[in-house]
Amino acid sequence: MYDAVRPLLFGLAPEPAHFAGTAALNAALLTGPSRALARSMFQVRHSALETERFGIRFPNPVGLAAGFDKSGESFNALGALGFGHVEIGTVTALPQPGNPRPRLFRLPADRALLNRMGFNNPGADAVTARLRRTRIEPVLGINIGKSKATALEDATSDYLRSLELLEAFAAYVVVNVSSPNTPGLRQLQDAAPLRELLRALRIRAAELAKIRGGGARPILLKIAPDLTDPQVEEAVGIAAEEGMAGVIATNTTISRDGLRTRGVDGMGAGGISGAPVHRRAVQVVSLIWRTTGGRMPIVGVGGVFGAADAWEMIRAGASLVQVWTGFIYQGPTIARDINRGLLDRLRNEGLDRISQAVGMAHP
Repeated sequence: MYDAVRPLLFGLAPEPAHFAGTAALNAALLTGPSRALARSMFQVRHSALETERFGIRFPNPVGLAAGFDKSGESFNALGALGFGHVEIGTVTALPQPGNPRPRLFRLPADRALLNRMGFNNPGADAVTARLRRTRIEPVLGINIGKSKATALEDATSDYLRSLELLEAFAAYVVVNVSSPNTPGLRQLQDAAPLRELLRALRIRAAELAKIRGGGARPILLKIAPDLTDPQVEEAVGIAAEEGMAGVIATNTTISRDGLRTRGVDGMGAGGISGAPVHRRAVQVVSLIWRTTGGRMPIVGVGGVFGAADAWEMIRAGASLVQVWTGFIYQGPTIARDINRGLLDRLRNEGLDRISQAVGMAHP
């Protein structure tokens, strides 16, 4: 069915197409019974796919990455499409409109997207109000970033504000310091500011958990594919030392190497997602696995379009994978299709659980 609908959506400019598709999804899956019906169609239920990482049980390893539901408006509907988790955001402490349009472009010859959205979202207060009045159904991750209006030297307090508002609603929290679309943000991946930020978030998360009367929310660090290998090792080392629960590898890339789509340079700045990122994302996942001896849980994201891509990520060391651009190109059955394919691969390998495949590529 999506093969028939996609040309209509791709006939629209990317951002209006996104809003139209999201509105249709929300309308179709507005009620609990409609979402239950969708889950019966899209969710692959099998004990072999169940994954437990950083204290959370995921029904399957395939999640939806941050960026699709920036404002927390659609996560229940999206979760009903069979995703093992849904990550909303990036949410910032202050509301912001994002960068001027056009800011999202399709690169179909490359199975990719170029975006310079700029963390457009209504702000942490508004997202918190929405979450407070919503029954959360999927495993929900919340991705937080720095407000554009906040000076880089004040980044830690900005992130802390978002954490304080949002963490109670999250299964896990992601620290996004790797988007190329907020000026100066990637400087927070440097050793000193990264350590300061992660330490402050960990301490505050523990304080909030004590007030709430439960365990601290797991915090994950999301890194860029454009880091050098030594920079990846340094960032992951700091994340481990500062008590981060895991790493998400990777965000979008600013590299234009090897792209086939004509006129990319004329589209302007932004991050590339999709197939062109896959090779480097797998390399980063593998590097993290080797660097940490498999002790740091990894979420692999970048160019996951099907079961073969997900399997490669998992064998490289990813306990979980996420899709985003693949969802745009493949449609709403992507989680179901990947999970079915993963089950086939487990059977072919004689494995009982997906966790047994994690890091298999390493002797």
